[in-house]
Amino acid sequence: MSDLPPPPGPSLRPPRHRVSRTAIRYWRLRALGGWLVVVAAQIVWLLLTDGHRGLHALALAVTVLVALAHAIVMPQWRYSVHRWEVAPQAVYTRAGWLHQESRIAPISRIQTVDSERGPLEQLFGLADVTVTTASAAGPLSIEALDRATAERLVDELTSAAQATRGDGT
Repeated sequence: MSDLPPPPGPSLRPPRHRVSRTAIRYWRLRALGGWLVVVAAQIVWLLLTDGHRGLHALALAVTVLVALAHAIVMPQWRYSVHRWEVAPQAVYTRAGWLHQESRIAPISRIQTVDSERGPLEQLFGLADVTVTTASAAGPLSIEALDRATAERLVDELTSAAQATRGDGT
């Protein structure tokens, strides 16, 4: 008899499907919109104070550089991470950029399937799909799908959940 632990099982592969490529532009615009508030506040602060203008200008320049780096790097990084897949038995998602999360929900545990499109998402032709289960970890979200894919996914998951035996809890 061996005292060695059993060899590790096969690792879970990443989900197959990527979100819409348009998500990169959408995430970039959202990031820039958030940074615009910070930059505007710093400009007002610079204009309304008399002392330390050089320090305020330096802080503004650093903020602009960080904002540009964030708006360039983050959307590409998120696009490379965000994936989703529906298998016969489960929904599998991976999301995030600095903090990444993988989630699997059995089809039999699905309680509701929702689609949401905010004004900016509508402008980009995107939609988010939320799959609610009885999990304490909360719903699974698949963000930034093109609208047609989101509609097909909602229909597919709703049909699969209705056809699967189980109580959704």
